[in-house]
Amino acid sequence: MKVSLKYYTIKYMIVILLLIIAVWAALFYAYILDEVYDNVDDGLKDRKIQIIKAVYHDPKLLDSKDFGFNEFKIKPVSESEYKDKNRLYNKMFYMEYDDKDQPYRVLETDFIDQFGKRRRLEIRTSTVEQDELVYDLTTALIVLYILLVISILAVNGYMLNKAMRPFYTILDQLKKYQFGASLSREPQNYSIKEFEELNVEIEEMIERNELVFRQQKQFIENASHELQTPLAIMINKIDLVIQNEGLDKKNLNFVSELKSDLRRMAGLNKSLLMLSKIENSQYNKTTKVDFNEMISELVKSYEDFIEFKKVRVSVIEKEFFGADFNPDLADILLSNLLKNAVKYNNQEGIVNIIIEDNRLIFQNSGNSIPLDKTQIFNRFYKQGSDHSSTGLGLSIIRTITKQYPGWNIVYEFQNGLHCFILSKNNL
Repeated sequence: MKVSLKYYTIKYMIVILLLIIAVWAALFYAYILDEVYDNVDDGLKDRKIQIIKAVYHDPKLLDSKDFGFNEFKIKPVSESEYKDKNRLYNKMFYMEYDDKDQPYRVLETDFIDQFGKRRRLEIRTSTVEQDELVYDLTTALIVLYILLVISILAVNGYMLNKAMRPFYTILDQLKKYQFGASLSREPQNYSIKEFEELNVEIEEMIERNELVFRQQKQFIENASHELQTPLAIMINKIDLVIQNEGLDKKNLNFVSELKSDLRRMAGLNKSLLMLSKIENSQYNKTTKVDFNEMISELVKSYEDFIEFKKVRVSVIEKEFFGADFNPDLADILLSNLLKNAVKYNNQEGIVNIIIEDNRLIFQNSGNSIPLDKTQIFNRFYKQGSDHSSTGLGLSIIRTITKQYPGWNIVYEFQNGLHCFILSKNNL
């Protein structure tokens, strides 16, 4: 699923921020816990000094065998067990108030009493607050994370919208841009250096492309015109030669073949010029086109050709097929489909033109072998030995449909009929 730039960056920022806060929380918790234990340990050490002093003043305290109100106990130890250092550790003790074991911090130290006997002093203090600290810290971090995410979404969204506004302006202009179509572009002054440079580069690129487009368009038109004129002259001269009664049959056939090749060359030249114009978006004006009516007119226009091929054409109007289309391109599109269905048909064959709401189906009899649907729309592809074909008719059809998003042309072989299905979206 594709997302916009701002949501793409925010998505990764949220994940990274979560990881950073998790690591930071672990380090912060360890640091706070160390500080808590350090303060608790200092308090236990201070209490140790106070208790030992109290023992020297009141020997009865030596009889404190269990933890009582003062949270310490004293027991005798042997010389081998005696250790002249403090030992601090955590231990669980039963707490009546909670009716369960709770964590305590314990200081264990050995000393020699006023009677010269070795004693072991154990002092404990509750660290239940540690659990509360973890809970409070976790709650605070979750709230902090949520607030940070909301703040980042709000601030980053606002800032990115503001910062990226020039980018969306440039993008919108590029979407509207078409080769050869005059597009009024007001000069822009961007405060962000990168967008200013991007806009300048795009403007220069458009100017270069427009120059190349104009030169290419002029060249194609000139080349087509320069080729078409001598071809027409040559065909006319060959007609005059054919009318010469002094030609024998062999030379007459040779000249006729030459005329046929020249006519094919002239048709090829026209088709290539048409393809170039279509691809260069020179047919960019659209209007509402009634394809039902246009098909009826075309069938009437091709009556002589249809009668010559002895083909029966049936127009089946199930629904109305209309669309915003360039009228010239619509005429070329339907003409090529109709000519293709009639030209490559059998003598006394059939052509069915089925008109639906969003489809035009041209069905025709003909060769019993299906065409190669992966190749038939390619330029200069011809299946068979028809030398009169330029191999561009179906390529022109596919090129026209590509000019309109949602339109498509496909080939199918159904029930012994060749079917060309032109479809459009209903948006």
